[in-house]
Amino acid sequence: MTLYDRMADLPLRIDDWDLERLEADTSSGFTRVTTVVSLSGDGTVGRGEDVTYDVDEHDALLDAADFDLTGEHTLDSFSAALDDVDLFPAGDPDREAFFHYRRWGFESAALDLALRQADTDLAAALDREYDPVRFVVSTRLDADVAQGDDADGDGDGDPDGDGDEDAEPTAERVHEWLAIDPALEFKLDATEDWTPDLVADLAATDAVRIVDFKAHYEGTEVDGVPDPALYRLVLDSLPGAIVEDPALTAETDLVFEGRRDRISWDVPFVSAASLDALPFAPTWLNVKPSRFGTVESLFSALERCEREGIRLYGGGQFELDVGRKHLHALASIFYPDGPNDVAPRGYNEPEPQSGLPTSPLPPPNDPVGLDWDGS
Repeated sequence: MTLYDRMADLPLRIDDWDLERLEADTSSGFTRVTTVVSLSGDGTVGRGEDVTYDVDEHDALLDAADFDLTGEHTLDSFSAALDDVDLFPAGDPDREAFFHYRRWGFESAALDLALRQADTDLAAALDREYDPVRFVVSTRLDADVAQGDDADGDGDGDPDGDGDEDAEPTAERVHEWLAIDPALEFKLDATEDWTPDLVADLAATDAVRIVDFKAHYEGTEVDGVPDPALYRLVLDSLPGAIVEDPALTAETDLVFEGRRDRISWDVPFVSAASLDALPFAPTWLNVKPSRFGTVESLFSALERCEREGIRLYGGGQFELDVGRKHLHALASIFYPDGPNDVAPRGYNEPEPQSGLPTSPLPPPNDPVGLDWDGS
């Protein structure tokens, strides 16, 4: 019996549904907007989170959504019915990935509700257990004044938020977090302006577990470019770090000779079948459930990775609500010991703060549904 077979026939009754728009500033200098999908039935509520990045798409959904999701289903029949629902009633989005992000918002809400109506949780339904979840803190290393930060507290920060385009990035954000919790580990987004001094500073912390080159993003503000010098600098200076989403060209491929086992894929990993399109059999993969769209697609991919011995860790999409808890639950069952980029939401606040949960996150005492903390 496959993982999805264990879920597919769960009864699902939906009496009503609702959408809620959320908004928050982030540590990466942008305002995040998501939509929480709530499906209710038999006196309980299942929730999911649409992590589409275009703000206008969230507003359009709230304005134009008039489809009917109510009725008696199984989890599988509800998923099949979603094939015929236009989840972008105001028009198709600019990015193909948004179809999957929104679909996951509705599918995860349905899975959460079905599990709750069955009075069970994800681990129990899969005949597995929840384990403590190791996590890393993800951030970009901007120059101290790059986004209007008043780094030394004297009121001389950049009032326009434009920053100094010639200023070099620093490891200050990493040091600020380590001053709060010396045991923290990090996933960092590498950029072309990383210097040998910066990377040496990072190496001295012995806290960097993943470096993301973001070379497979297209049309976003964080697109990375193939840079053999940057790749070599990171590989040589941070020998214990996984390197994510490099672009393999004739020039860069030479840098990875004998070191391909350190490469991980994120953007290209969207289904079990997508593994066949990778340039070589992967050692590591970043699992972002929203990239898969459906519960069936996600579970199929997880099973294939288990069969082939591919190591996994979870990734986040700046979730603002229940979506983050879902990431914790999935990581706890399938890849608890990986360098999971699923830190609790407080780590995505604009400034480092004390008092946050530490890694590893303990498993829930009273789990329910797809949630992590039993709420």
